Amino acid sequence: MIETTVVRVRNGIAVNYPDPYMRRRDPDCMVIADEKTSDKPRFSERFGEEFGPLRQETLDWLADQELAIFAFRTGRKGMGEDALAVVPANAAFFALGLALLQGILSPVELPPDFSPRTIIYVAPPFRHTHFKGEQVVVHDRTGNLHEIFSYNLYPGPSAKKGVYGSLLRLGEEEGWVTAHCSAVQVVTPYDNVMTIMHEGASGGGKSEMLEQPHRLPDGRMLKGRNLVTGEKRYIEIPRTCDLRPICDDMALCHPDIQQANGKLWLVDAEEGWFVRVNHITEYGADYDLEKLTSQPSRPLVFFNIDAAPHSRALIWEHIEDEPGVPCPNPRVIIPRSIVANIINEPIAVDVRSIGVRTPPCTREKPSYGIMGLFHVLPPALAWLWRLVAPRGFANPSIVGTEKMSSEGVGSYWPFMTGSMVRQANLLLRQFEETPRTRYVLIPNQHIGAWEVGFMAEWLARDYLARRGAARFKGDQIVPARCTLLGYALSSMRIEGVRISHWFLEVNTQPEVGDEGYDQGAAILREFFCEHLEQYLKPDISSLGRQIIECCLDDGSLEDYEKLLGKP
Repeated sequence: MIETTVVRVRNGIAVNYPDPYMRRRDPDCMVIADEKTSDKPRFSERFGEEFGPLRQETLDWLADQELAIFAFRTGRKGMGEDALAVVPANAAFFALGLALLQGILSPVELPPDFSPRTIIYVAPPFRHTHFKGEQVVVHDRTGNLHEIFSYNLYPGPSAKKGVYGSLLRLGEEEGWVTAHCSAVQVVTPYDNVMTIMHEGASGGGKSEMLEQPHRLPDGRMLKGRNLVTGEKRYIEIPRTCDLRPICDDMALCHPDIQQANGKLWLVDAEEGWFVRVNHITEYGADYDLEKLTSQPSRPLVFFNIDAAPHSRALIWEHIEDEPGVPCPNPRVIIPRSIVANIINEPIAVDVRSIGVRTPPCTREKPSYGIMGLFHVLPPALAWLWRLVAPRGFANPSIVGTEKMSSEGVGSYWPFMTGSMVRQANLLLRQFEETPRTRYVLIPNQHIGAWEVGFMAEWLARDYLARRGAARFKGDQIVPARCTLLGYALSSMRIEGVRISHWFLEVNTQPEVGDEGYDQGAAILREFFCEHLEQYLKPDISSLGRQIIECCLDDGSLEDYEKLLGKP
């Protein structure tokens, strides 16, 4: 059976999967084979047998294959582990993708004390022979060794998130976090500098935070399109901010780089970025990314991009899941070494945002799409948003449904092998130790009845950089009608251009009103209550318990601020 087609193109290789199911990550693919502490499903529970015999069968199968084996390091030197990849040679594209994402050590670079603690084994046929065609990634933590058995060829669950899982396990052992985020240093036209860290579930706008706002041919930016009336609103900003990328998806918040200035410090955990390009639908949507990927200085790996042999892979040519329906998860792996103006050193975070994919919301069809362009959160509420981490509306990266679901602690719970409460405590300690980092909430796709794509986060980023990371004054923000949304902006101007109030407070939209907003707020509150209960275990910290109970008791903003401070 053909698992993938791989063709050489002028700018790298293009990989496509005949089965649409394999074109994105299955959120339920991870299982744990060992008996160490874990809140994840066990292999024996899901499949009714122990993993040991299948592990040996997998190793025996690999022993009969021509193999590509290479060494790499997870994370950064001194902040990760030695690792190995064992890949069948006829799946060499998988090895190349992993090498671009995590780096590769040549034999002459191996230190005398090289000792792998993480090993990835790739055995694609077992998806069909043992798992009824499902994506399955088995984590087996035995002694000091963390083995990852990848029984599929889409690299997201193993080459990408499998390695992430090994870093999270190491941090859980040592007491630190690898955050699920992008980060960028923003430089305004007036040379003000701000660093923003953008967290969120898959599809929450992490890669997009590193992009310039998309412009129309005449230079305007489409702020939004009203889905009820068809009206369009535009904004003209002659010059947006310059961007210095830091990381795209994984950031080490390691104790060795933290400094005593009251802010969170981070550094990229990867050597390459797995960038989703579903929002690049035509030539000219993002000139920088199009140029970088069409004429790169080194070959790239493209996934779900329709490219013929010896052609040039173009990131707006998405393969179709079915006639007329483009795959929502086209990707390209971009090495950090070819990204312009990239920052390689640890850096302090001024603003920590979290992104949520929101559906349309109207009075007739209320939903949780009640968030304004951005909201300011007190730290306690910001922590709760990371515990529930909504996966949100029309997620393009994973197999799933339209129903809102949770990715959990820090939005990285799907990749964790250990304890949910342990990670919640580590995140809360971060918040306690970094009181000078501010928190905001940013929706994407929709603001009430308006379709906005990622324009909300691009405008929020430029606005926050221009005003600086100082606290908001009392008259600049007002309590949101829904307490879980913290504070809404009372007004907002960028370069003298006023943002309409219905983009800031959704209940002021005539298509939504207080009635539609309040029904959406009830949906959001029910979601929080449903997903926070699971953290109320004996080992949750006392402060964490108070914050969660404050939410379950429908606490006020003042109640949250008494627990962990004001925004």
